[in-house]
Formats: sequence, structure tokens, C-alpha cells
Amino acid sequence: MTDGRLPDGCEAYRRLGPFTAATLPSGLLRAHALKPGCWGVLTIAAGRIDFVWEAAPDRPIRLRVSDDVVIPPERRHHIAVDGEFTLEICLYRHPE
Repeated sequence: MTDGRLPDGCEAYRRLGPFTAATLPSGLLRAHALKPGCWGVLTIAAGRIDFVWEAAPDRPIRLRVSDDVVIPPERRHHIAVDGEFTLEICLYRHPE
């Protein structure tokens, strides 16, 4: 895993994707953040992408097959793509 880990006790509550170059929502290519209390894990199943934290746009993280990145709540980020890929996003939260 890249850039951190999920807090203890988090549970998956939603899966997004798989997405390819043809099906990727355009909003993921622009700066955005997860809502408070929500963590995400983005996993690459095929190809590669660059994951970019908005606070460090000059240091993209290259993700390849089987790589993933933990995305904490409210931290602005986006992805950059070039070529074919498949990715999935799983959203987590603490149980109520």
C-alpha cells in the first residue's frame, strides 16, 4: 500500500468500478476529496496511472498492477491517466 493505511476498525461499505479509460468518471481527473469520515483504497488491476495529491502536484505517485493507495478523508487529490488501465475504488468508514 502507498501513503498510509486504513485506521483500525474501518469497514468497507461501497465499491466503485472497475473503471477503464472508457468508463472512468471525469470527476476523478479533477481535484476532489472524500467526505469526512470516509477513506478510500484505489487499486490498479491493469495498466498504470499517476495518483496526485493536490498538496504535492509535482510528485505524482506512479501506480501499477496490484499497487494501491489509501486516501484519507478530505485530502484533495486527482488521478492522471495515459493509456489503458483498470482500477477499482473501495470506500471505508467506521461502523456506526
